[in-house]
Amino acid sequence: MRFQGEDTKNPPQASGGKPVAQSGELSFDENGTPFSKRYDDIYHSVSGGPAQAVDVFLAGNALPGRWRAKNRFTVLETGFGLGLNFLATWKAWREDEAACHELSYLSIEKHPLTVEELAQAHALWPEFSALSEKLRRRWPPVPTGTLIDESEARLSLHLYFGDAVDILPILEKKAVKADVFYLDGFSPSKNPELWTPEICRHLARLAAPDATLATWTVAGSVCAALAAAGFSVEKQPGFGRKRHRLTGHYCAPLPKHPPPNTNTPSLFSQKDERNPKPNEESFTEDCP
Repeated sequence: MRFQGEDTKNPPQASGGKPVAQSGELSFDENGTPFSKRYDDIYHSVSGGPAQAVDVFLAGNALPGRWRAKNRFTVLETGFGLGLNFLATWKAWREDEAACHELSYLSIEKHPLTVEELAQAHALWPEFSALSEKLRRRWPPVPTGTLIDESEARLSLHLYFGDAVDILPILEKKAVKADVFYLDGFSPSKNPELWTPEICRHLARLAAPDATLATWTVAGSVCAALAAAGFSVEKQPGFGRKRHRLTGHYCAPLPKHPPPNTNTPSLFSQKDERNPKPNEESFTEDCP
C-alpha cells in the first residue's frame, strides 16, 4: 500500500490545515471490547466486531450484491474509528470474483487513533491480519490521502480528518456521489454532532440516485433527521444484544424551501431510555 503525495513524517491534518491530535485514548472494557475514553462508549458490539460490520453495514446495504452491477462503487463512512468496517469491506471485495472493477472508500474521522492503538485493536481480528498490517504500515495518512492496494490498484481509501460538518461540504464540491453510507459514529447521546439534521442534509446531497444507508442506531432523532433529508428508513432486526438496527435508501431530492409547519404530531415518539441492560450498547429505541 502507498499514499499518493503524502508526507508521512507529518501528523494528520484536518481539512482546514490544522493538525489533528491522535487520540491516545483507546481502552478495553471488562469484556475485552475496544472502548473510547473520550466518548465513554464502545467501538462495536460486545457480540463481536467483524460480525457486526458484516451484518449491520455490508448486509444492511445489500453488499456484496449491489456492487456487482457497477464498474465503480463508492462507500462513504462517518467514523473510521478502528478501521473495522473498511477491513470487512475490503476483504469481501477481494474475495468476490464478480465485484466491481473499482472500489472507492471515503471515511471521516475526527480523532484518529495511533498506529499502536490500531495494532492493539486489530490483534482481536486475526481474519483481517494481512489487510490490517497493510493499513498500519502506512499510518498515519494525511488528509485526503489515497491509500492503494498496489497488487490490484483498483481499491482506494480516502481518509478525511476533522469534523464531518466541515468535511462533507468539501466532498460536495468534489461532486462525490456515494452508493452506500456507513453511519457509524458513537451513540447519538454521546456524540450528537455526528447525527444532526445538517449532517443528514449533507449526506442527501452526496447520495447517488440509488444510494442506501445502514447504521446500528435507531434513535428517533436520527430517523427523523434522515427522513427529513429525503431518506426512507426502516428498522431491521438488530445484531447481538440490540433489538433493532436501521437501513434506508435515498428517495427524494431536498426541497428548495422548507415545507410549511402544519403542526402535525411527529411520527417519531420518544421511549424511556432508563435502566439499560448491562453491557448493552447505548441507544434510543424510538424509531417507529
